[in-house]
Amino acid sequence: MEIRIGMVGAGQIGEDHVRRITEKISGARVTAVASRSRGPAERVAALCGARVEPDVQSLLRAEDVDAVILASPSERHEEQVLWALEAGKPVFCEKPLAITAAGCRRIVQAEVACGKRMVQVGFMRRYDRGYRQLKQAVESGTWGKPLMIHCAHRNIAPHGHFTTEMSVTQTAIHEIDVTRWLLGEDYETVQVRFPRQTANADASVLRDPQIMMFQTRGGVCIDLEVSVNCRYGYDIQCEVVCENGVLRMPDPSGLLVRAEAKRYTALETDWVLRFLDAYDLELQEWVEDLQAGHLRGPSSWDGYAAAVTADALLRAQKSGQIEPVSLETCPDIYRSL
Repeated sequence: MEIRIGMVGAGQIGEDHVRRITEKISGARVTAVASRSRGPAERVAALCGARVEPDVQSLLRAEDVDAVILASPSERHEEQVLWALEAGKPVFCEKPLAITAAGCRRIVQAEVACGKRMVQVGFMRRYDRGYRQLKQAVESGTWGKPLMIHCAHRNIAPHGHFTTEMSVTQTAIHEIDVTRWLLGEDYETVQVRFPRQTANADASVLRDPQIMMFQTRGGVCIDLEVSVNCRYGYDIQCEVVCENGVLRMPDPSGLLVRAEAKRYTALETDWVLRFLDAYDLELQEWVEDLQAGHLRGPSSWDGYAAAVTADALLRAQKSGQIEPVSLETCPDIYRSL
């Protein structure tokens, strides 16, 4: 069964997904595109022979749209996911699910009312080969129970206006989800510390770097270094310290160069290239799950848990104290994942 997809949003990620579905993903095609601006929508629709719908509601009513991908601005996600649920259309929503934890909770409630999972959130790191190797190793128990995780998320420089808070909501949000997934444990507390300020950041709007610390309900301690002005490359690191061994996520393979009395491997410069394969696998598995009638990927509950944790980190940035992470009771439809 071919899945006919409606694409909402014609920016970079929307265009990337249309190309991905058209050129790489089997079992699906894009039939309709909707965007705030007609010009970008027409350009993206031309890539796959789709038509342009005047608005999201029209796209959701279309009989030849079986499922929807939301690559729209973050502030539109909540209402558009709710519209999709009302229309009975499964939806893949790029992160964040909503810009507030309360918004995520409303989506969870609406999905629970549907009686089954309809929503997947675009936490693509769960589909990265290195992270999957880490999870498999942790779950095997071969090296004992995990005790600590050390992470780093380093960007060359931020794009446009970037604030202290965005280091949580735009950057650390990925580690918030992926380390929770690696361990299968929710967080109990968080804390934020600020080392010496880098001269590369605009100190009037951004304190950089930051050290974010998490403790899970099972007692695992996680530290995350966030630096959005490191200048040397896009560098993602993750190391799990277990009772009887240390598991380190492999760096992406790259050409080893020996020249000019040096030996080096070039680093990626942004997230698009670093996680290119993960994005491909993410959408391929989503399409296959739609065909099978059962979603397995990151859920609305995962989006809610990430938002609650992010809110706690934002409080910790201001208070300098250890802040609690308080989740509501997880509904049954998410417990079998």
